[in-house]
Amino acid sequence: MTLQLRVYVPEHPLIKHWLAVARDVNTPSILFKSAMSELGRWLAYEAVRNWLPTIDTSLQTPLAQCSGTFVNPEVPMGIVPIVRAGLALLEEVQKVLPLASVYHLGLVRNESSLEPSCYLNKLPEKFDEETRIVILEPMLATGGSIMLAMQEVTKRGIKPELIRIIAIVAAPPALRQLSENYPGVEIYTAMIDEGLNSKGYIVPGLGDAGDRAFGT
Repeated sequence: MTLQLRVYVPEHPLIKHWLAVARDVNTPSILFKSAMSELGRWLAYEAVRNWLPTIDTSLQTPLAQCSGTFVNPEVPMGIVPIVRAGLALLEEVQKVLPLASVYHLGLVRNESSLEPSCYLNKLPEKFDEETRIVILEPMLATGGSIMLAMQEVTKRGIKPELIRIIAIVAAPPALRQLSENYPGVEIYTAMIDEGLNSKGYIVPGLGDAGDRAFGT
């Protein structure tokens, strides 16, 4: 598969560790949710490495003057967790991006057609065109949910180049759709898996992330 968009799989031992914990069928729900939180934190750290807007200034330490760099608070930022599973990543991602607003987007997939529908949309009617957006979608499987999320965000004025997607596991069908329609977006995932089964679940994947995170 040739991808036009940029997909990053960080080679970090902690990401590998927590992915293994999340994959294990014997991991209890409370530990699974912790693993998802940790993955969200480490992937968010990688996603914003060269992306956060900064300002350089001069400051006074207790001993002398020196130069300093701060995150620019005047550039708006937003986090869009796709409910439910995206909520498992939200808390730790907010710690990385404490100045970001949170816009919940609730999507549910029809288990027969595998097509998503929206039941909750807290996005504003229009974003400031400079807003940077992080979308939290743990499983990039068929591509239906992430494509709907991208449509909702971009039609409100956000360029794909200002969007980062954080996923735990991604599969070729979703990545192919994003590549064809939004080549400017960047994706940060713990792993790219081989494909999907007949029910649209990622294989080997980690099962239903929402059910496992919330014990349902």
